[in-house]
Amino acid sequence: MTLTKGYAAKSAGEALSNFNFQRREVGSHDVQFDILYCGVCHSDLHQIRNEWGGTNFPVVPGHEIVGRVTKVGTLVTKFKQGDLAGVGCLVDSCRDCDNCKKGLEQFCRNGATSTYNSKDKHLGGVTYGGYSKQIVADEAFVLKISDKLPLETVAPLLCAGITTYSPLRHWKVGKGHKVAVVGLGGLGHMAVKFASSFGAEVTMLSTSPDKEKDARKLGAHHFANTKITEQIKALASKFDFIIDTVSAQHNYNDYLAMLNTDGVMICVGAPPTPSQIMAFSLIGGRKSLAGSLIGGLPETQEMLDYCAEHNITSDIELIRMDYIDKAFERMLAGDVKYRFVIDMATL
Repeated sequence: MTLTKGYAAKSAGEALSNFNFQRREVGSHDVQFDILYCGVCHSDLHQIRNEWGGTNFPVVPGHEIVGRVTKVGTLVTKFKQGDLAGVGCLVDSCRDCDNCKKGLEQFCRNGATSTYNSKDKHLGGVTYGGYSKQIVADEAFVLKISDKLPLETVAPLLCAGITTYSPLRHWKVGKGHKVAVVGLGGLGHMAVKFASSFGAEVTMLSTSPDKEKDARKLGAHHFANTKITEQIKALASKFDFIIDTVSAQHNYNDYLAMLNTDGVMICVGAPPTPSQIMAFSLIGGRKSLAGSLIGGLPETQEMLDYCAEHNITSDIELIRMDYIDKAFERMLAGDVKYRFVIDMATL
């Protein structure tokens, strides 16, 4: 085992602090890499506050991880020392169920292994994430990273990117479709970039009118302030798809009213409390309310390759490791454009 350094929450609501722990030795199929940058996801905050329940403390968050390979196992074929590499939300799955065999490891029937706060089958205890100096993972769950893009801007693609790319591809969103994106944050700004890149007509729905300029710069064709009743009424039956990225409590029925016949509203944000859905919000137009969770490994690699080809990155603010608690406060206040990324050299 190898001793490494991380930043961890020791209990719910506690500020993060230095934490030393063990990574496993590199096995025959493993890739080890030094973590250079790690994105800060809203789910990191949910986990350290135990808002979803089931958090095992101490928890080292982080699942938007990029760095440079330092060692590979004897049977590794995809990576060599010095390569750029990434790890997203998953580090393992059963690999035998129907979903895993279809490249849908995120829906593993036997439970995928999350990058942090999952059972660690190698060392016991739980997995520790990317707020740390290095990581070891099976090469099947390590992603190839292009050198065409600034590395720090690539890190959030491993969660925010794939979380929005995957549903847009699954529902074949593209030219001729009218798409709305709810919320201009870490997820929302990537949804706008991808939907517009795929050829859809994109409208940003936000409670913050000062975000209109940014939304249009990111690729949105239209903007609506959802605090203004007249603007909301004008959007009735307007959209083929709505991508809802908001992780705070809000009224889904208001947005379902904006769907056209057979429209689909896709939830990728995860509010911590249940929401009430009126049946008439769905049956009045054969509408669907759906959800989507990241993507499998093949699709995540596809997304990274697409971004490298089309020069798509996340808009970030680079921070020091010891700024993380302040970053969480600003995230809750919507004060980030549009993803915090930790420079792990500051750990």
